[in-house]
Amino acid sequence: METMITNQQTRVVFDQRLEDTITAVAAAAVWLHGLGPDTELSILLVDNNYIRKLNSLYRGEDRATDVLSFAMNELGEDEPAYESGEINMLGDIVISLEKALQQSEEYGHSVTREIGFLTAHGLLHLLGFEHDTETGDRDMQEWQEKILRAANLER
Repeated sequence: METMITNQQTRVVFDQRLEDTITAVAAAAVWLHGLGPDTELSILLVDNNYIRKLNSLYRGEDRATDVLSFAMNELGEDEPAYESGEINMLGDIVISLEKALQQSEEYGHSVTREIGFLTAHGLLHLLGFEHDTETGDRDMQEWQEKILRAANLER
């Protein structure tokens, strides 16, 4: 699996530990979902101002959020299915490191765990999970915890 990470912000220190966390969480999610090594994922790390603009543009919400996901494999009736041997580009995840730091302080855990959580959350959206129903929310929470456990980021 290839995870392409681009740090486009300067407000939060992005070091090798955080990069390794993102890579480990992405690999755990892909492994747990039985996706192959030909899977690719792009992660963009931004500040609150940048993600606020994206959130306003794509979701109509003029506020900073923690994570946004843009799926490449949303299979509609006019789109061909992914075939084995082809690159399986899941899509893009955008994470506000500034928001992640704020939330880690609010929730009382490390920024590493928060970034791992946001990576897992964003990736599950790329895989088609939604939390807009009680059942969907429960499923997503269960999968997030499985992924974090597999990446050694338990609470």
